[in-house]
Amino acid sequence: MKPRPEFLFQQFHLIMAQFTQRYAIVTGANEGIGLEICGQLACKGIMVVLTARDEKRGLEAVEKLKQSGLSNHVNFHQLDVTDPASIAALADFVKTKFGRLDRLVKNAGIAGAVIDDEALKASSISATELSDSPRIFNVASGRGTLKYIPSEELKEAFRNVDSLTEEKLDEMMTEFLKDFKEGALEIKGWPIHLPAYTVSKVGQITYTRLLAKRHPGCCINSVCPGFVKTDINRNTGTLTVEQGAVTPIVLALLPKGSPSGLFYQQGEVASF
Repeated sequence: MKPRPEFLFQQFHLIMAQFTQRYAIVTGANEGIGLEICGQLACKGIMVVLTARDEKRGLEAVEKLKQSGLSNHVNFHQLDVTDPASIAALADFVKTKFGRLDRLVKNAGIAGAVIDDEALKASSISATELSDSPRIFNVASGRGTLKYIPSEELKEAFRNVDSLTEEKLDEMMTEFLKDFKEGALEIKGWPIHLPAYTVSKVGQITYTRLLAKRHPGCCINSVCPGFVKTDINRNTGTLTVEQGAVTPIVLALLPKGSPSGLFYQQGEVASF
């Protein structure tokens, strides 16, 4: 018995979908900018894995998106970016369910804290290398630009990625923490207003540039969404989450071969 033409047609589209479907992870996505990015990516037909540290809140966020008609493009997986076991579980989930990762939006973070996400960096690179057009970007802040670093020597050290290494960057972060504890920030040329938040964001953008240099096959950038009204700033921002998601979505949809290692703000490349 010959297969029916409509059956062959359906199978053809299923096979083609394997090559055209894109897969994305958004961290810290149960609310605010992360949730909005998930919704907009799903609307573009990208299969999104919404992640959150709190499983209950994450599932509630997924349900909210499903009620908007996005049930076919949203999945949930618990993720604590400070827990290597949690990161490994997410990586295994993506590799098993989808086989590859095309977009990684790193939105998880805590104001004023430096997040140790070495394991997430390693897992994301290995997964995205299976994609033909991988995109990784960090949701950073305009506060992470070098104009907020008083010391010219420190500015040059952060700016020059040709001579900077990941080990040296880690040493600089450790030195900052030491100076912070000893009350020596001003004398050493570190910022004294919002010092932890500022230096963590400078470090984040700098690491993004180093990562782009180490992985030329990936499109790796950082982005400032603007001062968005979120719980983390007690809704004192001036932009809505919809407005804040505009530039991240632009980066997620950049065509193959787009520039890497850049910092974006208000939809355009900005000075670091």
